[in-house]
Amino acid sequence: MTSPTRYDNAKVMNRFALTQRLVGKLKREEAVIGGIGNTNFDLWASGQRPQNFYMLGSMGLAIPIALGVAIAQPKRHVVALEGDGSLLMQLGCLTTVGMLGTKNLTLVVMDNRVYQITGSQPTATAAGADIVAIAQGAGIRRSAWASDEEDFDRLVERALAEGGPSLIAARIDGQPAVATTERDPVRIRQNFMRGIAAAG
Repeated sequence: MTSPTRYDNAKVMNRFALTQRLVGKLKREEAVIGGIGNTNFDLWASGQRPQNFYMLGSMGLAIPIALGVAIAQPKRHVVALEGDGSLLMQLGCLTTVGMLGTKNLTLVVMDNRVYQITGSQPTATAAGADIVAIAQGAGIRRSAWASDEEDFDRLVERALAEGGPSLIAARIDGQPAVATTERDPVRIRQNFMRGIAAAG
């Protein structure tokens, strides 16, 4: 039996490439909530699916919003795509996810140990905070570091097929985003509402 992967022995991967791999596995109109910053920008660059919601300026709220969508639409799988800095702003959401046990929810956390778009100041994960250990302690038992791209694919496939809640953490490089999300919050909201058939 192999030891579980930890941050320090996980491969450093490219965030955009991982986002493309994730989006490529979405076959059932799954909703994706993209956190602010580069995770959001890479989701946008991976193709503007109507079921994508692109956060603008609301740090730390991707997981709470994804949880709300998952509760409101229990037959739809929902993915929160978040960075380590944003998650650290709202760690309490993990305890709520763990307590509720929402089965149609997957959290994907890209960890580069810095607040990249504001100047690369170190986050708490640079000082040893382990997102997977924190999530497991919060009650999200299916939490794991992706050891490499193939392991990331396997973890995503398992989460989508078997349910959760699940948290997948990936160690990522410092490459900048390849595009920038359209800055129109009203249009983003309206497109997403139509995409998940929630528009009035």
